[in-house]
Amino acid sequence: MQSEGKKFSPTITRRGFLKRAGAAAGAAGLAPAISAPFVATTLAQANTLKIIEWSHFVPQYDTWFDAFAKDWGKKNNIAVTVDHIPHLELPVRAAAEIAAGAGHDLFAFNGSGGPHLFEKHVLDLSDLVGEIEQKHGKVQPLGRQVAYNEGTKTWSAFPNYYVSFPGLYRKDLWDEIGMKPDTWEDIRVGGAKLKAKGFPVGIGLGHSVDPNVSYRSVLWSYGASECDETGKRVTLNSKQTLEVVKFVRALYKEAMEPEVLSWDDAGNNRYLASGRGSWIHNPISAYRTIQKSNPELADKIHVWKTPAGPVRRLAAGAPNSFVIWRFARNKEAALEFLRYQAERGVEAFEASTGYNHPLFADIVPKPMPILSNDPTSRPPDKLRVLETVNEWHAAYGYPGPAGPASDEVADNFIIVDMMAKAATDQATPEEAVAWATKEVELIYKKWVA
Repeated sequence: MQSEGKKFSPTITRRGFLKRAGAAAGAAGLAPAISAPFVATTLAQANTLKIIEWSHFVPQYDTWFDAFAKDWGKKNNIAVTVDHIPHLELPVRAAAEIAAGAGHDLFAFNGSGGPHLFEKHVLDLSDLVGEIEQKHGKVQPLGRQVAYNEGTKTWSAFPNYYVSFPGLYRKDLWDEIGMKPDTWEDIRVGGAKLKAKGFPVGIGLGHSVDPNVSYRSVLWSYGASECDETGKRVTLNSKQTLEVVKFVRALYKEAMEPEVLSWDDAGNNRYLASGRGSWIHNPISAYRTIQKSNPELADKIHVWKTPAGPVRRLAAGAPNSFVIWRFARNKEAALEFLRYQAERGVEAFEASTGYNHPLFADIVPKPMPILSNDPTSRPPDKLRVLETVNEWHAAYGYPGPAGPASDEVADNFIIVDMMAKAATDQATPEEAVAWATKEVELIYKKWVA
């Protein structure tokens, strides 16, 4: 969906983007701090504001945002354009705009590949973040991971919201086998039983955001990670990682179908909607879509926390943030728009039907609307568990701070490919871990140096 804009066709490959991002990050100076107040006369002179966002999986949120932005523009005599592109194209588009030194004033990133990789091309938003924290509470740890740079002590992005990853499951089917999908081992054992009945579980094994999130969730839950608390030392080569790879191999063979190898981020949504899927690891957008297309099936779908592992219960969230390019033509308007949007956090949350979890602690007070009582769900408290998501989510780079290295590892899908190689017998689990460790070490060595 798009509003007052055009769809973009990327002209840079993903691998080319990564090369360019690394070169660009080392070539530019640090972003200057922005503390100038919003001045109406300045905005009148620079009377356009260009925003780019991903095409949201809850379409009504895009509808709300576009109208919201347009209304703000009318009040301030600014022509606002909002463009929407597929989320996987955002890093490539960002690299293209940096190369051209022109593009959008506000650039919204989804997941990895943004604020840290392009830190030296964006404004420092520390003053704005501090102002919003005084009104709406501290930024949640996940938001700090994606938007704050520990090295420079600056906020290179404005933490907007994050997408949680609970488990969506067919309660009727799991009740039949007397189980609840609460742990990763439950998913394997129960999934195998349900696959025998024609209802497998499903986690993608291709190059998209969902697998990046899900397999990091498994890693962390088993006590494994790609790096340590400093974010500088690679720790992937461990017995815990090997245990996870062996687990995923068994999960794939015993409880899933080969089609997961070719899924995009909508694959598991379609799978659950088909009536065949018994469990997926996904945001509630899949459930919301089914509510509209098949209300009877939606009533059978329940939501629970990300599965627990032997060590902890922790999922990777997909954080969304805004950056303002140093070459933006209307920086003042971009800052004021972010300030205005932050004051309407509840409205934005409701527009997303509970999909966009706030990154400022008190911007949507509890009990949270929709999640605490959703009149469209049966029972109406079906989504209440999602009020606890801050307790079991972290960002790429955990347990260390997120950074350009963890972003590049995600954008190259190394963790996903490690799992896929072992699951499909292209490599033994040991070989897959050794391959992934080498790839991750090369990336961390480059950025740490």
